[in-house]
Amino acid sequence: MVVESGFTAAQLPWLEGPRQAFLAQLTRQKMPHAQLVGIDSAYGGELLSVFMARAAMCLQPTPAGACGFCKSCQLFDAGNHPDFYHIAADGNQIKVDQIRELCTRLTATAQQSGMRVAIIHHSERLNSAAANALLKTLEEPGKDTLLILQSDTPARLMATVGSRCQRIPFVVPSREIIKNWLAQQCDIKEDVTWCLSVVGGPLQLAESLQSEGGQQSRYQSLLQFRKDWAQSLSSGHLCASLLTISEQQIIDVLKVLYLLIRQVLLKNSHQDAFIHAQLGNLAAKIMGMCHSLSTMPSVNYLALCQSYVLEYREITNK
Repeated sequence: MVVESGFTAAQLPWLEGPRQAFLAQLTRQKMPHAQLVGIDSAYGGELLSVFMARAAMCLQPTPAGACGFCKSCQLFDAGNHPDFYHIAADGNQIKVDQIRELCTRLTATAQQSGMRVAIIHHSERLNSAAANALLKTLEEPGKDTLLILQSDTPARLMATVGSRCQRIPFVVPSREIIKNWLAQQCDIKEDVTWCLSVVGGPLQLAESLQSEGGQQSRYQSLLQFRKDWAQSLSSGHLCASLLTISEQQIIDVLKVLYLLIRQVLLKNSHQDAFIHAQLGNLAAKIMGMCHSLSTMPSVNYLALCQSYVLEYREITNK
């Protein structure tokens, strides 16, 4: 199984607590049969799931996790361990047939001398039939079986499924921790964490700093969008560079605008309550549009952006 990231769980300091909690269970040989990793992929939830699976299947685990040298580790790293299973969404859902097949495989005898482990990534996407099919295995797991349910939004997971899993503890890292990590990993001195909510999380932010083939990095584009929006809100007209945005950039563009308006709200919390409420409504409208764009067949992006500029100017009487 391949996780699209240039990092490992061991490189993310905010996963130190979750890693140690799991390894302590593994050392005591008192590991529950089902673990819920309610950590967003943007913060390393998928990486932690893989770390846990690899360590659980290792034949000679170390205090730091899997040894990396035993036969089980070699099979796992090669992506062909016969007792490891990975379930991901088929489209927007994890379907019942996927779970039924998994449950059948987990009842079979292990082919290697060790654990049988399954990771269900984005488990909040289990549809109701799939979740119900999983319940029996959660209630009556086979011997030496570990189910790892990773979820970006664990609150969306069916309650009867979540209640049968032990949740891995996790505290969202502060911006200062992320800032220091980025400085170490990406050799960057400036604070770039202002756009965390735009890109999704620290892993995506690190990726956004990289440029390929001489192209402008995503972070550089975000900086430009911030400058462009500040100019546009001040003048009342979209600046020239915003007139050339692509369909692929529109969500980033709108999220940067949202951040700018939120910044205005925070800096001017003492302003007229009516104006404050209107700006809050505008910010909410922009974020709602970001969520809707994935399902909209066609939108006039330039007209949309200009309408937000005009509404902002009308609210602030500029």
